Amino acid sequence: MDGPAIPWPASPEAVLPESRAATGAPDCALPALEDPALIARAQAGDSAAFEVLVHRYDRDVLRLVLRVVRSPEEARDVYQEAFLKIYRNLRRFRLESSFYTWIYRVVTNVCLDHLRRRRSRPEDQAPALATDDSGRAQPADFFECRPDTQLDPERRLLGQEIGQRIDAAVALLSPRERMIFEMKHYQGLQLRAIGEVLGTSEEAVKNSLFRATRKLREQLQEFR
Repeated sequence: MDGPAIPWPASPEAVLPESRAATGAPDCALPALEDPALIARAQAGDSAAFEVLVHRYDRDVLRLVLRVVRSPEEARDVYQEAFLKIYRNLRRFRLESSFYTWIYRVVTNVCLDHLRRRRSRPEDQAPALATDDSGRAQPADFFECRPDTQLDPERRLLGQEIGQRIDAAVALLSPRERMIFEMKHYQGLQLRAIGEVLGTSEEAVKNSLFRATRKLREQLQEFR
């Protein structure tokens, strides 16, 4: 077997009871350990320590994957692939950066590869739009042009239309621009942190974000 079975959370807020049931109850002291101690144990082959690491970061990974991929079916595959790569490459991690940054680097590379493959297949359908708990499409935060959907039905419909148009515009960005946009405006990462994840400079990230924002505003001129 190439790696552990990585359970699929039901939502970004879900815990991983399937993992505990499959591997047995982990050492009750493990969740209290800091990342370096858990990493050392996981690198030595302690599957329970790796399970705690997965549980610690799986929701952040899932949020990013779902935002980027949009399709729950495709997100499942990307999520599994990302954590399997993390497992297979964990022995190479040397604490030269934070574990969070290293995980994001692996996940973003998997997401970028997935987006590039999808762009090369014109027969693929456009990704499903992300929605909030009520089923409404979620617009990008930085535009701040979505009306208050609680006011009346007409404005609620307009808010849905704006959200759908923004999501459609985001889907037209290059894979790299889209990843940077998602990490900045949906994950809340600072430009320097995004640069560390992508292995590039903060200035390069700023330039990519500027291009992405300009493209989106051109696509959404009627709502300005």
